[in-house]
Amino acid sequence: VQLQASGGGMQQTGGSLILSCAASGRTVRYYAMAWFRQAPGKEREFVSTISWDGGTANYTQSVKGRFTMSRDSARNTVYLQMNSLKPEDTAVYYCAATYGGAFYSTYTNAGEYTYWGQGTQVTVSS
Repeated sequence: VQLQASGGGMQQTGGSLILSCAASGRTVRYYAMAWFRQAPGKEREFVSTISWDGGTANYTQSVKGRFTMSRDSARNTVYLQMNSLKPEDTAVYYCAATYGGAFYSTYTNAGEYTYWGQGTQVTVSS
C-alpha cells in the first residue's frame, strides 16, 4: 500500500484546510486509517483515526470539534477537514493505514500502523 498525502499549505488562524490521503497498490477498504502530525522539535503525535467501515472516528482532545476525518472507499481516499485552525496545528501531517480488526476498530498508537504516507506541511500563522 502506498499512501499519498496532499492538501497542506498555509492558512491564517481561524482558516480551514482539507487534507487528502490517497491509497494505491491495493484497496484500503478493510484498513483502519489515521492522521498523525509532527511539529518541529516535537514527537509525532496522534491526531485522528477512522475505522474501516467509516462508522467510528476518534480524535485527540486538542482537535475535537474542529477536525473531522472521513473516508471514501470508492476513491480509496481518506480526508481530514480542519476548521478553526490554530498556530499550534502547524506541523507535518502524515496519514497511516493498518489492516484488519473489527469493522469499528480504531488505533491511536503509531506503532499499530503498517503503512505511512510522506507527509504534507500545514502552517498556520497568527
